[in-house]
Amino acid sequence: MVAKQARIAVDAMGGDHAPEEIVTGALRAQAELDAEILLVGDPERIRASLKRHTVTSPLEIIPAEGVVEMHEEPLTGLKRKPKASINVAMDLVRQNRADAVVSAGHTGAAMASALLRLGRLKGIERPAIGALLPTMVPNKSVLLLDVGANVDCRPRFLDQFATMGSIYSQYVLGVAEPKVGLINIGEETCKGNDLAVQAHQLLQQNDRIAFLGNAEGRDLLKGGFDVLVCDGFVGNILLKFAEGVGRAALHILREELPRGLHGQVGVTLLKPNLKRVKQRMDDAEHGGALLLGVAGVCIISHGSAQAPSIFSAVRLAKEAVDNQVLDRIQGSLSPAADGA
Repeated sequence: MVAKQARIAVDAMGGDHAPEEIVTGALRAQAELDAEILLVGDPERIRASLKRHTVTSPLEIIPAEGVVEMHEEPLTGLKRKPKASINVAMDLVRQNRADAVVSAGHTGAAMASALLRLGRLKGIERPAIGALLPTMVPNKSVLLLDVGANVDCRPRFLDQFATMGSIYSQYVLGVAEPKVGLINIGEETCKGNDLAVQAHQLLQQNDRIAFLGNAEGRDLLKGGFDVLVCDGFVGNILLKFAEGVGRAALHILREELPRGLHGQVGVTLLKPNLKRVKQRMDDAEHGGALLLGVAGVCIISHGSAQAPSIFSAVRLAKEAVDNQVLDRIQGSLSPAADGA
């Protein structure tokens, strides 16, 4: 049986570089990935961007009116602009006309639109944004969640995040038995605030995951964990700090490379290695974060995302669709899975 081709709705108007960079990334995705791209937004602006490219395989344009701006309060913006690109994209998934949404627009608006139009998976009280970070182990990433959807959390929310993250890591990232950790200020079970201590107890009792215990900040990128959970306040700070460290390291590396003729020869010899370093540290390689817990596949990319990030975000969406992440999460949380 031939697998169904994934249909990805891309919010062409979301982000600092929309629609040009969004369109460029979407065109590359349609050319290189086995996916059909639906560009959602202002048809005139999208067509103007398409004219700057040689289009071998046309993309379908879905008209939308307006965009929720970064400075707008999410719910207010969504209500004032019911036909905004993010709303139209979510409606495509709700109507089964698309399998996933990719947006580099207002994160709060994307999450609110997903909740209003798609709803939550049964058994999930709060969705979580999961971001992939590179580790010191080659070809291995760690999934960190939540990185911004929930600033304040209850212990059971973190327990649900761990289950969703473990399933995603297993079926999309190919980790046979994902090792789960809880971000904390110490390895001991008694360490941390009330949230950390109570969440630790729940995670120990969760037989759906392989819980290894607490993980300190220095453990984040070592590669010993596959999934790390925390509230969105801590996660967002960790994510942006890690991205900043990666960019700073690349900047320092460029500055410290030897100059002159001998330096040029050395850089030429090191070029393949330097390229691999950039690929491992560049957050554009991951493209965005998966909004886990809503009844649809949603990838939230950076507001500053450019074409490479959009391509990677579409790839991430396709992998989640192809590996039936939503069905697997829902199945794990169903009463039957609990033996009830």
